[in-house]
Amino acid sequence: MAFQKTLGKKKFPSPHRFSLSKRRGLTFPCSRLKRYLHRSLPSLLISPNSACYLAAVLSYLASEILSLAGDAARSNKKSRITPRHIKFAIHNDEELKLLVGGKDIYVRDGGQMCYLHPDLVPNSNKKK
Repeated sequence: MAFQKTLGKKKFPSPHRFSLSKRRGLTFPCSRLKRYLHRSLPSLLISPNSACYLAAVLSYLASEILSLAGDAARSNKKSRITPRHIKFAIHNDEELKLLVGGKDIYVRDGGQMCYLHPDLVPNSNKKK
């Protein structure tokens, strides 16, 4: 939201400067990500566009994980997302599981994933 001065019926934009994130419409801070990139890679030149791209990717991943975790919480009839729901969301999505690191996912306070071998589950198709 831009602060605006009114003069009669005309509105003039304020002279205040806006952050790079606000100008690009992002929620993650571009300047902070650029600073972190400079600290981790001091010998490379890093453009502000790369930090904005990284902020956009992080924002997309966060929204994707939170939407899947919200669905997991809703299926468990809960109104809050817990670390367990985040673990369920990552475990059930193939692309996120591959991105995070494959089979063994560790989320603090996420609990243990239940797995039953198919041979141990009673089959309803078998006749006695």
